[in-house]
Amino acid sequence: MHDRASRDFVDLSHTVEDGMITYKGFPAPIICDYLSREDSRKRYAPGTEFQIGKLEMVANTGTYIDSPFHRFADGKDVSQLALRSIADVEGVVVRMRKRSHRAITSAALAGLDVRGKAVLIDTGWDALWRTDAYFEGHPFLTADAAQYLVDGGAVLAGIDSLNIDDTSTGERPVHSALLQHEILIVEHMCHLDRIPNRGFRFHAVPVKVKHFGSFPVRAFAIVER
Repeated sequence: MHDRASRDFVDLSHTVEDGMITYKGFPAPIICDYLSREDSRKRYAPGTEFQIGKLEMVANTGTYIDSPFHRFADGKDVSQLALRSIADVEGVVVRMRKRSHRAITSAALAGLDVRGKAVLIDTGWDALWRTDAYFEGHPFLTADAAQYLVDGGAVLAGIDSLNIDDTSTGERPVHSALLQHEILIVEHMCHLDRIPNRGFRFHAVPVKVKHFGSFPVRAFAIVER
């Protein structure tokens, strides 16, 4: 039994807020009351009130996970993901804040044991969240970096930037390679500088929704002190 006092819980996900833009061209979430506290007072005994919220959003909002169905029609959707692949996964962080190029190649991963791990790419791009600069010139993985993760047997790949792929063209080689091999993707992460390179367990569990390829997650790490 782990002593909770000896562990740190580190939130690695953005807060979903009304009107925020995650990706240009996608609609912002609409967050409102379905039943307000004021209106609920008519339904309950005096002194008793409730709020029931209503949320309208696209699946790719905030910090979200991509399942194989996001890319492939016959791939597993978010309801079919095994918990062992999205919860309590051994994690490793690759530090790429001092990069000289946007493209992160397999050289950044050379010698790294990724088998069975969640590999999180720390670029520092999350500092630009909710600014116009976030959408332009983001860092990304290259096809050979994705192949390294495939060959090495990674379980999940995460990044704190706009997209794990280069979005300047319509090609998505990283999504294609990883999701074809059921290596899940978490995008728009944050605060990766708050966790160590190793020695943590990663969690990114979406709601169990059928026929969805992506869904927001509360991504977090548990770090043993």
